[in-house]
Amino acid sequence: MSILGKFRMTRKGLPLLAPLAVLTLAACATPFRADVQRFEALPETTGQSFAVVADDPELAGGLEFGQYAALVEQRMMDMGYRRSDDPAAAQLIVRMDYDIDNGREKVVADYDPFYPRSRFGGYYGRHRYLYGFNDPFLFGGYGFSGYDGVRSFTVYTSELDMKIDRAADGKRLFEGKAEALSRSKNLTYLVPNLVEAMFTDFPGNSGERVRISVAPEKN
Repeated sequence: MSILGKFRMTRKGLPLLAPLAVLTLAACATPFRADVQRFEALPETTGQSFAVVADDPELAGGLEFGQYAALVEQRMMDMGYRRSDDPAAAQLIVRMDYDIDNGREKVVADYDPFYPRSRFGGYYGRHRYLYGFNDPFLFGGYGFSGYDGVRSFTVYTSELDMKIDRAADGKRLFEGKAEALSRSKNLTYLVPNLVEAMFTDFPGNSGERVRISVAPEKN
């Protein structure tokens, strides 16, 4: 068979294979990705006591905050710090805050898969996308069902802020921020993953911004 004949068979068969590829990729769990930046001047860990408190007074004392604070406490203890039940008696004060925005609508459109490939993006099945908000691998492939149309989805930005101060004089020893874009607005999924990202290779290189992947959301 000629090369031209093979090409025609490949092009003819592609529309049949593309939906299967889309379904396969969409079914695969993709990691949760967070951008993390940390600044630190922490002394060597020698078993210092710590207490986790809400940086936002509206979160203080809440059951939901307590659930997320427990995750931070466990990670601190794993590194050799000692949890204190009384913030007034702790050597280190860990201040934590988290938030999620109201979301932004993003639009994607279908393109012919034989359209010249752009250095600014790629293809997902028959869908052409630009890197960033429209990247289907960022959102696990969801929202890319069917062809020949324009569809939209909502993207949420979630954030976790954490600070560590020395209780004796209030000196700031650590500042960290973890941010993520997602199709989910479920804080019980997002915040634990942001905590996991924050403590990956903790405390990190001061000033360095890194992208960290952790476990995907379970269906």
